Amino acid sequence: MKRLSHSLMLALLGLRDLLLSAGPLALIAVGVLVAAYIYLDPQPPRTVRLATGPQGSAYATFGERYAAALKPNGIQVELIPTEGSLENLRLLREGRADLGFVRGGVADPVADPEAGILSLGALFYEPLWVFYRPNAVRRPETLRSSGAERREGLAQAELSSLAGLRLLRLGTDRPGSGVPELVARMLSANRIDAKRMRITAETPDDAAAALIAGRLDAIVLASAPESPRVQQLLRSPGIALLDLGQAEAYTRIFPFLTAVTLPRGVVDLASDVPPKDVSLVATTTSLLTREDTHPALRQLFAQAAQTLHGHAGWFNRAREFPNTRASELPVSTEGDRAINGTPPVWQRWLPFWASNLLERMWLVIGGLIVLLLPLSRVVPPLYTFRVRRRVFRWYARLRDIEARMESDPGARDVLLDELDELDRVANKVTVPLSYAEELYALRHNIEQARRRLLARPRG
Repeated sequence: MKRLSHSLMLALLGLRDLLLSAGPLALIAVGVLVAAYIYLDPQPPRTVRLATGPQGSAYATFGERYAAALKPNGIQVELIPTEGSLENLRLLREGRADLGFVRGGVADPVADPEAGILSLGALFYEPLWVFYRPNAVRRPETLRSSGAERREGLAQAELSSLAGLRLLRLGTDRPGSGVPELVARMLSANRIDAKRMRITAETPDDAAAALIAGRLDAIVLASAPESPRVQQLLRSPGIALLDLGQAEAYTRIFPFLTAVTLPRGVVDLASDVPPKDVSLVATTTSLLTREDTHPALRQLFAQAAQTLHGHAGWFNRAREFPNTRASELPVSTEGDRAINGTPPVWQRWLPFWASNLLERMWLVIGGLIVLLLPLSRVVPPLYTFRVRRRVFRWYARLRDIEARMESDPGARDVLLDELDELDRVANKVTVPLSYAEELYALRHNIEQARRRLLARPRG
């Protein structure tokens, strides 16, 4: 038991010497890491503001999904209901939101990047849905001008272009959504002044209800297929969807538009809804963010987008979204890496906080390793010095005794007592076994001095 206790004491003593020898390097490393941590601020805030859209819209639905996706990482997503893309962009510009869904054609490709607005990638198509009541198109009173036009209107059961909306009671979304502005631009391309039309701006829910009730003849919505009101209108009897045969022409006039096709039967195969392929135009909705939003939050949203928008939809195949091709604004580093790059290996195995810490501070850690490698060479000499110092410090006293042996032969008994005391002290010195030779050499030299002193006659 005593031997075990002695071995443990030697081990602890060696560990203490090693820690004290490496202490200066450890202090340098800790100081650099603390300073880098404070400067880089790698850990993101726990709350982030996401501008979504009206209640019940696809934007609001996706906002809730993002909130659920980030919750396991300890991030609370504060959802900000808005009128739509225009208001979302305004909140981003004013710094009142950190991220927001914005429809293509709304952002300024020049001014917004200069103001620090970036994209995390294009997320999904947002078609322009034009729903109308076919019986309203047939009504003679909806047609004016010549008799030929009136006979054509009576025979016509479907709208074939936006020009057919000219004489109908039309409902659009509210101005904050950006839809009225887009509709006005498209009508203007048909040489139609939207100000002369009977256009009502109201919420999509109210507009859909008014269309179903017959208070409106047509409505224009811009929304993803996931929108509950789009799903409702596609299945409502007496409501038709405009087949925009001029879709390709609109994409040439408005570059932010894309021609898409709603395949036959994709809404309901059993009921064959729609009964034929329908041509539409669509904008591409992107997730925009501010440049000063914490990089870790941008990374989390970009990674969540891969899961939420990577599946096949009515207008796209699997893994077509998110993408960087349809983004009107510069894509942030985090978005580009999540979409086009390969995530680091450690993200698969480490929790978010550890992965993010390594991600943000790897350059500092790498530089610190490069700095400490040459400096670490001083640790072994320091360790050796500390251990040997315990032994060598007593040589000064031994040398003093030996000097007095020559100068004061009469102090024989006093010097013997001092040598005995020095020997007792040396016996209590503990060093690692690898340095025991120096300790035994000290004790041997003490013994040699004692013998020389004893060999001398008393003064």
